[in-house]
Amino acid sequence: MRILLHYPGRAAGEWHDAFVHALPEAEIVPWTSRDASAFDYAIVYRPAPEHAAALARVKAVFNLGAGVDPFLGMPALPSSVALVRLEDAGMAEQMAEYAAYAVLRVFREFPRYACDQRARRWSPQRRADKSAFCVGVLGLGVLGQRVATTLSDLGFPVLGWSRGVRAIEGVTTWAGAEGLRALLPRCRVAIALLPRTPETEGLLNRETLSFLPHGAWLVNLARGALVVESDLLQLLDEGRLGGAMLDVFAEEPLPPDHPFWHHPRIEITPHVSGLTLVEPSVAQVAAKIRALERGLPISGIVDRERRY
Repeated sequence: MRILLHYPGRAAGEWHDAFVHALPEAEIVPWTSRDASAFDYAIVYRPAPEHAAALARVKAVFNLGAGVDPFLGMPALPSSVALVRLEDAGMAEQMAEYAAYAVLRVFREFPRYACDQRARRWSPQRRADKSAFCVGVLGLGVLGQRVATTLSDLGFPVLGWSRGVRAIEGVTTWAGAEGLRALLPRCRVAIALLPRTPETEGLLNRETLSFLPHGAWLVNLARGALVVESDLLQLLDEGRLGGAMLDVFAEEPLPPDHPFWHHPRIEITPHVSGLTLVEPSVAQVAAKIRALERGLPISGIVDRERRY
């Protein structure tokens, strides 16, 4: 069994060594300019357009990341080649930590206290009622479900929204366009964990964000393309929204002249809410490759029409 591995950057050697250890029965070959026709599988992170033709000749392509956007833009990748995404692999816990921090920070009014500190102002605030502080989780896949249940366990009323109806213990769920319209006005914090699809691109725009109550916060941990950035800026400048915590952006790295850098109501992090962890990711991919070799079904195969 021969496996082609493409992982750009300084971590390439670490990933190669991990796969060699996890799949000793396979030959793991770093992808340079090799012809992929003689390989059985490809394990890829951030593929380039020129990889498309080579990927079309393997049994399955494993993506070392949660989003599969780059692959779906490759028309040369036939439907006969299974495209397999990572399922959690340590990302859900990280996402839940980030979301919990964001919600607690807003709930306990730490942004206000930070301003008070800079102004040397001593102004204790009355504690908010947690039972009335609803949090909305947009996207209820593996990551969204973990975030929703974590926040519910912290005692917040959690509302979840997804394309199709889902049932999650302790979470009130909604679906479809009408569900989104009904959910958003109840959310003091809205957390985006949706995949990027034609339906979700630009979903969080002036119209939908205006459904949120006055002073609500937006947290985006999914894809920058979900948010119309100019609309978000306008709503923040108008005081319609209280603030935003953003980990993902339409252009990454965020350009030095982007207004998000210095906006007083925006906090940014450099796409670190859910990093791909080597050990659990390699173990998951290795187990799935062995299952495919035995003719067994696997989970995580991307539905090309749904784009996730």
